[in-house]
Amino acid sequence: MKLTERQQQIIEIVKENEPISGDNIAHSLGLTKSTLRSDLAVLTMTGILDARPKVGYIYSGLGFKPLVQDRLSQTTVQDIMLPPVSVDQETTVQDAITSLFMYDIGTLYIVDEAKNLIGVVSRKDLLRSVSMGNMQTSPVAVVMTRMPNIFVAYPEMPVVQAAKSISRHQVDSLPVMKEQGSRQIIGKVSKTALVNLLIDLTDEE
Repeated sequence: MKLTERQQQIIEIVKENEPISGDNIAHSLGLTKSTLRSDLAVLTMTGILDARPKVGYIYSGLGFKPLVQDRLSQTTVQDIMLPPVSVDQETTVQDAITSLFMYDIGTLYIVDEAKNLIGVVSRKDLLRSVSMGNMQTSPVAVVMTRMPNIFVAYPEMPVVQAAKSISRHQVDSLPVMKEQGSRQIIGKVSKTALVNLLIDLTDEE
C-alpha cells in the first residue's frame, strides 16, 4: 500500500520531533487534529508510528508487514461494506436527525421510489439546516448533496482505493453502487469499517 503525501509528511514530522502530540503534528501541517485522525490511525495500525498515552507519537519504523499488505491488496469493498441507511427525499430534517442518532451514523442516503440514490445528507448538512428553522416541515431534499456530485464506490473496488477517496474528499463514508453506471445503492463503506479492517489484519499477525 502506497502512503499518501500527507502521511509521509506526518512520518517526517514525527521523526524530527518525537515524541510529539497529535495536536502538534496537526499544527505543523496547518490542519486540525480531527482532519488527521484517519491518517494517524493508518500509520499506527500498520506499525509505522507508535502512539503512547501522555507521551505522544514516536517513529517505530516497522512499516507494513507483508501479510497485512497482501491482505489489504486482496480485500475489496464488498468484503467490508455495511447496509446503508436510506430515507426518501420527503423525509423532514427533524426525522433525518433522529435517524442519524438512532443508528449512530454520520450520513443518510436519499433514494427515490425505485430505491435509486439521488442524494446524500451528512451531520454537518443537517446541523447547518437547524439554523434555518422549520425542521419539522423542511424536507432533506433542501439540504442534501445531489447526484452526480456524490463520490461512490463499487463492490469490486479495492479497499485501498476507497480509503483514498474517503481521505481525499474528506467524507465519512461512500455509498456502494451495484455496478458501474448503476444508481442502485447496495451498501456503504465507512472510515470505521476501514479502521476495523486494519485492526483485524494486524491482530492476525
